[in-house]
Amino acid sequence: MRKLPPLPEPGQAALGHSRALQRLIQAEIAAAGGWISFAHYMQLALYVPGMGYYSGGAAKFGQAGDFVTAPEISSLFGRTLARQAAQVLRLINEEADILEFGAGTAKLALDLLLELEKLGSLPARYFILEVSAELRQRQRRLLEEHAPHLLPRVVWLERLPSEFKGLMLANEVLDAMPVHLVAWRETGLFERGIICRDGEFQWMEHPLEEGELLAAAKELRPLVEAGEGAGYISDINLSACHFIRGLAPILQKGAILLIDYGFGRGEYYHPQRSRGTLMCHYRHHAHDDPFYLPGLQDITAHVDFSAIANAGTSAGLVLLGYNTQAHFLINCGITDILAQIPPENPRDYLPLANQLQKLVSPAEMGELFKTIAFGRSMRTPLLGFTSGDKSRLL
Repeated sequence: MRKLPPLPEPGQAALGHSRALQRLIQAEIAAAGGWISFAHYMQLALYVPGMGYYSGGAAKFGQAGDFVTAPEISSLFGRTLARQAAQVLRLINEEADILEFGAGTAKLALDLLLELEKLGSLPARYFILEVSAELRQRQRRLLEEHAPHLLPRVVWLERLPSEFKGLMLANEVLDAMPVHLVAWRETGLFERGIICRDGEFQWMEHPLEEGELLAAAKELRPLVEAGEGAGYISDINLSACHFIRGLAPILQKGAILLIDYGFGRGEYYHPQRSRGTLMCHYRHHAHDDPFYLPGLQDITAHVDFSAIANAGTSAGLVLLGYNTQAHFLINCGITDILAQIPPENPRDYLPLANQLQKLVSPAEMGELFKTIAFGRSMRTPLLGFTSGDKSRLL
């Protein structure tokens, strides 16, 4: 680990919350015989009910939280995405729904629904599958305040439906799924895990045993061996692949649209990226120590979109496109939406122009963030992939 940059000090209540979660994780380690995988640690740190980062009550999104997502940056994101959603709903040509995973503050849901209403393409229902009870309450409050007439269409789910027609949507969801950490050494393949020594979390590696993770690590070996060889460490997200495979039998007709930051496999496991992509976010400070204040900081990893593509197609879905966020939003007409505001009205126009720049600029979110889409019984090319498609890079 590199030395941490100066980080804001938590309050006493927050510190007590983190220490309680640390004790719970230490008990899990002891119960498991003294070692747990990093994926297990990440699951606990993020999702333990009432204590994990995404299950606790602290602000996570926006300027008061730890990071800012595209819907929080600008309503242009959701309004533009609504054009893609409207196309999918029209192509289904029968009653269709939208299902959003991990809706955060519901800002995206709000912007989508309001714009779809303008376009005359509202879904029959807008499902939200959210693991955090606290976020579900925030989502309901936001919709009640800004679109009470649309609230009857919104349904919160605790589990996946058995079948679905429409658009499934996940913005910055895959990056928050627990990842395994693998070390490629001269002596073999090892999984990095966690032990507790003198009250502190520490790394310890165990040889990989037969199973899905070992098979995935062996498949990647030719890529990583060109790097630092005995010192190459990276992350493998089996959960994200299981997630996609789980959606395939549910989707009867429609599309799955996933938006997140990441790369195709060749770039993801580039020889020079020898320490993986794991990153933590606390009060808008990025660092690489996942043991710092568990429960108070986000822990994420970039998305291997090649693995996601393989998982979807192997489960019977059709890959509909893979693009940068910039190309996707431009294809869907984000500049046309901005053009609805006269430049002669600088008070309204300039803030939106700056927000658009953050969404599409290569120096901001435009190139790092990608969109990937899968479908079933969708024959017409999707709007967001009509130009610039990068599926060849998967």
